[in-house]
Amino acid sequence: MTFEDDTTVEPCGPDCACATSDDATDAEAADDDTRSSNRRGAVGAAAAGAGALSALAGCNSDSGGDTTNATSISGSGTTSADTGGSEETESISFTLNGEERTFNVSPDTPLLYVLRNEAGMNGPKFGCGLSQCGACTTLLGDNAIRSCVTPVSSVNGKEVTTTSGLGSTEDPSALQQAFIDQQAAQCGYCISGMIMEAESFLRENTDPSRQEIKQALNGHLCRCGTHNRIVDAVEQAAGER
Repeated sequence: MTFEDDTTVEPCGPDCACATSDDATDAEAADDDTRSSNRRGAVGAAAAGAGALSALAGCNSDSGGDTTNATSISGSGTTSADTGGSEETESISFTLNGEERTFNVSPDTPLLYVLRNEAGMNGPKFGCGLSQCGACTTLLGDNAIRSCVTPVSSVNGKEVTTTSGLGSTEDPSALQQAFIDQQAAQCGYCISGMIMEAESFLRENTDPSRQEIKQALNGHLCRCGTHNRIVDAVEQAAGER
């Protein structure tokens, strides 16, 4: 789903027809398994919700090089320095969330791989690897870019910002707080990219209409269907600037 569709998708309830069995005997036999599955699902949903709110508040920190929550990504199972078309490495330096950083990597390694595998950033996500979903969006200066298709060499000497560069869990930015207030996240996987796109947009347009917000975010995919809440959050943040 994209922002061209105003429909908000809500999770199925326990009485939803799509969850009922045509065979009453099978349904009765599966009842115990369903209760167990529901308990596991509830725990998983709670954990996912907590993780989504953490992402909104920008807790994807690279302090101390801790990469516990930054899942390594690679198209071939190799390290990020080995991904891409070249095996030669170079020293690439850029400002990441206000801090000068240097990485010894292949120059054509996607910026996303360097952010996650080398810098320990878990805000930008690997979604499609084709610049189609927006989950990897970061800022290059004031401009939103798709880091999954951006060679790290192209940001040498420049300024890159992820969600943790906007605010922290203790002190989120107005935009991050608006996403929390509006409960814009369900699974939360797309939210980091949404926030970075919205941040770039609001730096250029401080008083957007609802339709302009939708157009700005229309290149981002959210399969959970929380589009209306996301637009509400951006509207709230725009009103506070």
